[in-house]
Amino acid sequence: MDAAASGSLDSAFWITSAAIMGLLLLSAFFSGSETALTAASRGKLRAAQDRGSRGAAKALEITEDNERLIGSVLLGNNLVNILATSLATALFTGLFGESGVALATLVMTLLVLIFAEVLPKTYAITNAETAASGVAPLIAIVVRIFAPVVSAIRVLVRGVLRVFGVKTDPDSHILAVREEIAGALQLGHSEGVVEKEDRDRILGALDLGDRTVEEIMLHRSGIEMINADSAPTEILQQCLESSHTRLPVFRDDPENIIGVIHAKDLLRAMYKLLEEAGTPETALQGFKVTDVAMKPYFVPDTTSLDDQMRQFLRRRTHFALVVDEYGSLQGLITLEDILEEIVGEITDEFDPQGDHPIRKAEDGNYLIDGMMTIRDFNRATDWNLPDDEANTVAGLVIHEAQMIPTVGQVFSFHGFRFEVMARENNRITKLKVRPLDDAAVAEPAV
Repeated sequence: MDAAASGSLDSAFWITSAAIMGLLLLSAFFSGSETALTAASRGKLRAAQDRGSRGAAKALEITEDNERLIGSVLLGNNLVNILATSLATALFTGLFGESGVALATLVMTLLVLIFAEVLPKTYAITNAETAASGVAPLIAIVVRIFAPVVSAIRVLVRGVLRVFGVKTDPDSHILAVREEIAGALQLGHSEGVVEKEDRDRILGALDLGDRTVEEIMLHRSGIEMINADSAPTEILQQCLESSHTRLPVFRDDPENIIGVIHAKDLLRAMYKLLEEAGTPETALQGFKVTDVAMKPYFVPDTTSLDDQMRQFLRRRTHFALVVDEYGSLQGLITLEDILEEIVGEITDEFDPQGDHPIRKAEDGNYLIDGMMTIRDFNRATDWNLPDDEANTVAGLVIHEAQMIPTVGQVFSFHGFRFEVMARENNRITKLKVRPLDDAAVAEPAV
């Protein structure tokens, strides 16, 4: 009898031990799966899916509803952990009596912590996409099996949260894609992994949908125009001396834009008239700028840069005049202006002062044109001046000062010192800017 009892005890011991080890393996599977599926990049999984990975496709499918996924995995993980601990307690109690409870708690804590939590989660977070693709088919079965229980738990949890005034939105995303990309870029730049130029280009492309043509257009005060009533020789000379290839044409009033002339069209028309007439004087007498000018293209000042770029590409044109809600001319915008928001300033040999849009003095001050946009200034200096209330640096100074400053006045706001260097009529043309320091803090001038 003793031998039979001993044999029965030995077999029960090994069966229980094997069951505990199997449950620990299941716990490791659930813990690693949870980490892998939540840490895996959906972008990388999408790329793997495009290459034909069925596991990645399944991982994308089950992570669409993170609440159901996590609920199912946690349910499975807790079931196997509790069952394993109960079996261990019974086993150690049978072997060591009442002291077996404490011993079972200690042993199971170490086993669960090392082999069912830290080890699988470390592997999963190191190889997130590979692990997620591997476990996704099995986890999908678990999610399907536990679906009724998880649904009941979700209803209970939401009911409890509603009692405390917390409302949950199952369709909301925890992190918007744009904010996630922007945050990763900023973090990469701060750690030296992403270059400043690369960060600015990608963020510039992401911002196109949130910005309007009004923010980057050339204001009407800076537009070079052609008077349709001017003499042909004057029009020709103006086009040849201009640094622009496209110029708006007005009649009577600069607000009355009747067309846009392209330098190539003008030269072709002039050459044709010269061939027909024989002499330049005779050719110019029959020239009419309205015969060469293209129909003007007007856009609202509230159009987003993303939409405007698509319109430029669809219409196969690079030039548009911007009007406000009353139809008044506000400025002009080109495809190049929009591209500059992505790649930075684009200059050529015809751009005036193109080589020096901003200059840093030896004393640390930046000398800039007042019409420089705040966004371009922030890009050049890597500062963070706010652009909510104004588009240009001069506009920001006027907004904060609540007045039109005079030359020599100094203002301090947003952690920077602004000194007005030049002014034309009511427009600030030159500014000197530097960050404030503890040694010299300039008070706003009155």
